[in-house]
Order: sequence, then C-alpha cells, then structure tokens
Amino acid sequence: MAGSVIVNNPEPQVETLVNLDAIAHNVRILTEHAGDAAVMAVVKADGYNHGAAEVARAALAAGARELGVTTVSEAVALRTAGITAPILCWLNTSDADFAPAVAADVELAVSSLAHLEAVAAAARRTGRTATVSLKVDTGLNRNGVPQDEYPQVLQRLNQLIAEEAVRFRAIFSHLALADEPQHPANDMQRDRFLEFIATAKEHGLQPELVHLANSAAALTRPDLAFDMVRPGIALYGLSPVPEISDFGLRPAMTFRSRVVLVKDVAAGEGVSYGHTWIADRDTTVALIPAGYADGVPRNLSGRISVWVGGARRPNRGRICMDQLVVDLGDNAAGVREGDLAVLFGEGPEVPTAQEWAELLGTINYEIVCGPRGRVTRDYIGGGR
Repeated sequence: MAGSVIVNNPEPQVETLVNLDAIAHNVRILTEHAGDAAVMAVVKADGYNHGAAEVARAALAAGARELGVTTVSEAVALRTAGITAPILCWLNTSDADFAPAVAADVELAVSSLAHLEAVAAAARRTGRTATVSLKVDTGLNRNGVPQDEYPQVLQRLNQLIAEEAVRFRAIFSHLALADEPQHPANDMQRDRFLEFIATAKEHGLQPELVHLANSAAALTRPDLAFDMVRPGIALYGLSPVPEISDFGLRPAMTFRSRVVLVKDVAAGEGVSYGHTWIADRDTTVALIPAGYADGVPRNLSGRISVWVGGARRPNRGRICMDQLVVDLGDNAAGVREGDLAVLFGEGPEVPTAQEWAELLGTINYEIVCGPRGRVTRDYIGGGR
C-alpha cells in the first residue's frame, strides 16, 4: 500500500516474564501447608504486578478455591475476564459504587456500619442479595470493624439478612506480626478473633467460614489456618519470612532486558552521570535500557549485578531514568547487542528480588511491584 510504513516488532527492550508453572508449584506447596483449609489466592494490585487474571487462572487450576482483591474494580475486572470462582473484595471507601460488585456476585467485606449500609443500598438498587463478610480488627488497626462498633454492626446485619438485602458469609481478620511466627501478638490476635466469632454467634450469626492467616502464617502457623488461608507474596514464590526459609517456593517473575549497546571504555574514563565510577583499567561495558522510570531504584547504583553472558556483571556508575551500565571486563563471553540480561529472577546464581530488598532495607513485595512504565509483561508455562 502506497505510503504505508512497515514496523518490525523485535523482542521488548525491557520486560517481566511471569512463569505460570511457578505459580502452580507455589499453590501446591501452600495447599500442603493448609491441610484441610482452603486456599484463597490473593491477586490484588494486578497480582502483585504479575497480572491478576493470568495468575488467578493458574492458581485456581492448581488447587486454589477462591480469590482475594482489594477494590471493586479489581474484582469486576476478574469477572470480565471470565473468572467465575468466589472473589472477596475488602478495601473500598463507604461511598464506592458497590452495585457492579453485587451484580457480579462478588463477596464484599465490610469494615464499618457505613460500609454495610452502602452495600445494602447497592443491593436494593440492583434488586439482588449482596454477599457480605465482616472484616474485624483484632489488632492491626487498619481497616476492620472495631470492637466498640461491632455489636451495632451485628444488629444491623441481622436486620439486613431478614430483609434479604444481604447474605452473611464469613468473618476474617489480618495479622500484624505473622512474619515473626512466635511473637505473642499472633496469639493475642487469634484470641481476639475467636472472641469476635463467639460474639457473632451470640447474636445468632453463624459464619460459613472464618479465616485469618496470610502467607507467613500459612507457612509457619498451622494452628491459625481455620477454614481458609489467604497467601499473597508466597503465591508469587517469594518467602514472607526469608530469614527462616524459602519453603521450596519458586519466584515467578523474571525482570529482564536486552543489551542495547556494547562498547569499550578506556582506563581513567568515567561512566554515567557524575562519574561516580572511573575505570581503573581498559574494560568493556554493556548498556542495559532499564532505569528508575522502569522500576530500577536509583539508590541501587553501583550495588547490584546483572546476569548477562553467563555471569553476574557489576553495575557501574549511576542508574539513570532509562538505563544502567554493567562492566563486562574483557568480555570473554562475547556479550553482544540484543543479548538478554536478567536484573532479577530465579536461578542459583541469578540476582533475586530478595537481594534488592535487602540492599534497599525493604521487603520483596515492594521489589516485584516495582517494574512499571515501559516494562512489558509476558508469560511462560501454564499450558502456553
């Protein structure tokens, strides 16, 4: 066609590659730890940046029974993707539009009387009965019905059940110190949780199920499993308590890039902004087109290595918005433009998300949620 432009589409310059077989492997490990309890796969925040719908399908196929998200929009997006499994949604403002969730048969957690009234109003507008669960605050002091408001919530819940505006399904809470398995706060929260359950029963409300355990508790505190566990980070193959064990989990995300340029640098020459690194010998460097706009924190400058050419290569100089530089030495491996470089992933010598977390004084959750912007996402495994 005259005037048309043919565009070749090479492999992406920078991407996350998500291994759905690793997701399935992790679900099977979590299922073993859960014993008789069901597994809810938490896929909030777009599946911890792994892709909520894809992860959800892989997790359900591997044995997870339910899904957990935070917002109404996250839940409805899973329904739009054709996922029919039970979905719990637990973090919305009381003025959120709950009607789409009610219409999509999404279970809605309420943390206050105002939340409960808002869900009931949405149920009336849609002409459907809403499924609700009570999120109770046992000591994390984030969202959750506080103890002093609880009797009022239970009384109103009973009225709304009688009106067939809502159906009551579950009571659940969240642990504050599960990453310290033997911390007394875990036992304190368990005891408070049992009190909340007992109080509900005194009001004639019998939950279909109760659940408390996150990833750390699911892997280290079987006594807290109750009817269901809600693993998040462990689903993605990262340990919630790395100082204890990796529990045989497999990291699902590989953050990688293609080498965009290979060049010689003479001894005495500086590299990247500010010349914070000066070559002490003639060397060869590779340019990696990933920077802080893509989720590589600038304060990792000079502190990380990248796996390329069959070995770890140290980052030299400052990490920039769009790129970073690694030192290949004499480049005996023959690294060339277009070769793949792994920033973090899975493997005995490959840099890991946990390493980045330790360098930054943070947790591995934040690291895998970091890749963004120009970073594309692709999948392997899961029958692909």
